[in-house]
Amino acid sequence: MKIEIWSDVVCPWCYIGKRRFERGLAAFAHRDDVEVVWRSFELDPHAPHDSREDPVDRLARKYGMTREAALAAQARVTGLAAGEGLTYRLDLARPANTFDAHRLLQLAAERGVQGSVKERLLAAYFTEGRRIGDADTLATVAAEAGLDEAEARRVLDGDAFAAEVAGDEREAAALGISGVPFFVVDRRYGISGAQPAELIQQVLERAWADGHPMAAATTGASEDVCADGSCPA
Repeated sequence: MKIEIWSDVVCPWCYIGKRRFERGLAAFAHRDDVEVVWRSFELDPHAPHDSREDPVDRLARKYGMTREAALAAQARVTGLAAGEGLTYRLDLARPANTFDAHRLLQLAAERGVQGSVKERLLAAYFTEGRRIGDADTLATVAAEAGLDEAEARRVLDGDAFAAEVAGDEREAAALGISGVPFFVVDRRYGISGAQPAELIQQVLERAWADGHPMAAATTGASEDVCADGSCPA
């Protein structure tokens, strides 16, 4: 089973959704047969690489709300994150362009460490307030998660994996994905948003049954069948 997850590394619901997905996957009996691929999605492709704007002011401006309402919204998402074992420091987080972060995630996929790099980037932004639009910071964070730092810097110095990032984003548009996180299971089922772990587990089980109909149909007790020309009463 293949699960593709479109998300951004500055999306608070994406980190919460990641934790809920992990819990749902952990409860799934066939979790060892699941391949997880993180797809690129930029919430704001035009964001500057480094912004000094206060995140509360930015949130209020973006959604046309008061500063008090923006603070309340941040407090709500911080509380939900805490419920998933995450520590959000949104007072430290600063908006940033995530295109280069996604290019590193494409490299990480080739090197077999995409999951750990994704986790590290999310923690760096939401918990540590590190500036993930900065190339030096990105290279350091990626190295902490298992990428070769010199290779990461070479990628960041050029345009490697730009086409792959753009390809993921075109595919998202073709699939009708306009918000993240968005989970696509075997290109048959979609889960929009940071849904509860139990719902995610249910979708995984349904997708598995659809892909393995014989296995799903033969789970009953063996004494309930007739075989070899005989049928016990």
